[in-house]
Amino acid sequence: MSLDKGTKEEITKKFQLHEKDTGSADVQIAILTERIAELTDHLKRTPKDHNSRLALLKLVGQRRRLLDYLNSTDTKRYQALIVKLNLRR
Repeated sequence: MSLDKGTKEEITKKFQLHEKDTGSADVQIAILTERIAELTDHLKRTPKDHNSRLALLKLVGQRRRLLDYLNSTDTKRYQALIVKLNLRR
């Protein structure tokens, strides 16, 4: 369950900090959020797919670590990203 190139580029352009930014925490968190949403929809259709469930848990943990890092380094950017992505915290 990976994202296609066009979707990734669209997300990157929306969340990048400067013109050549492709790997900042903001961009990574946004891409992970999209992948989590896709996997969640997939698991609603196929509830017995345990491998995808494990992958979902790993993605959620990775996003959580990135959010914690962003919160510890730049709290204002963290709060803005939480609002933009409509995440709970």
